[in-house]
Amino acid sequence: MTTTRFPKAAPTTRRALLLTAALSLCSSAAVLAQNTAPYPSRPILMVVPQAAGGTNDIVGRVVSQKLGELLGTPVAVENRPGAGGNIGTQYAGKAAKDGYTLLMTISSSQAINPALYKNPGFDPVKDFKPIALIGAVPNVLLANPDFPAKSVKELISLAKAKPGHYQYASAGNGTLNHLLGEMLNSMAGIQLQHVPYKGVAPALNDVLGGQLPLVFASLPSSLAQIKAGKLKPLAVSSPRRSPALPDVPALAEILPGYSGTLWIGLFAPAGVSAEVLAKLQDGMGRALASKDLRDKLELQGVELAAPTTPEQFAALLNEDIARWSQIVKSSGAAVD
Repeated sequence: MTTTRFPKAAPTTRRALLLTAALSLCSSAAVLAQNTAPYPSRPILMVVPQAAGGTNDIVGRVVSQKLGELLGTPVAVENRPGAGGNIGTQYAGKAAKDGYTLLMTISSSQAINPALYKNPGFDPVKDFKPIALIGAVPNVLLANPDFPAKSVKELISLAKAKPGHYQYASAGNGTLNHLLGEMLNSMAGIQLQHVPYKGVAPALNDVLGGQLPLVFASLPSSLAQIKAGKLKPLAVSSPRRSPALPDVPALAEILPGYSGTLWIGLFAPAGVSAEVLAKLQDGMGRALASKDLRDKLELQGVELAAPTTPEQFAALLNEDIARWSQIVKSSGAAVD
């Protein structure tokens, strides 16, 4: 009988096998340690689904710094703009459910897009868990300084004299500042033509440069230009005047019932453990209670929310989804 003899592994081969096994064990141990380490044990990513320079980006960068200090780990902001906020929101919703990817978003993306888009790619209620409501900001109806109208009443008179002649810019189709313009058209009986941009920054730039006369823009994204006299504020979209612009009237003073503010809040993907979610909610609660953060946000024109529980924030989201659904339907706005 012939016996098959297998060659003995060379010493170098045995050493290689042992080294591979050791590295595998080390890697497994590292993964296990990472998964069992107290949260947070590594940097957190805060997704902002809008372009740099907008309200959400400005607030996100201020909040991320304070939250990182309190949690003891870096919180990095990553802009993922596109499709009115849908691209970044989808990304955050599909991220790992471990608390290391969060969503800093605004009501126009989370409450308006589900009514505006046939398939936004996410469910604002089922795919996310509220962490904290930060505050709200009005939009401002702004004009190039050379625009002849110095008030909303003068603007309405000009627009009625030349229907369809004047244009207004927005951050994009279906954004809040787009719908605010449509609301103004409807309530004032005028026909301002909408010109969408890919973000508020390029829209502001073209109004600053005189290519377009008007724009609706959030207060934090436009406050510096207003204070410098580079943009002329005609009115704010909130029901009352903004403390940051006390001399600028609310549109509701001219058109009773006109109202449209933008809230800003932090969410986690649904599926994050209750323990991790509680740590994030506690961290944001402490951040929003700190005077230095509040001062920085108020300087940007943010009207900070009263202390709000995650349950109250969830109720606000549901109310806004229902309200904006009716406004979108009546305006006829839609985005494929």
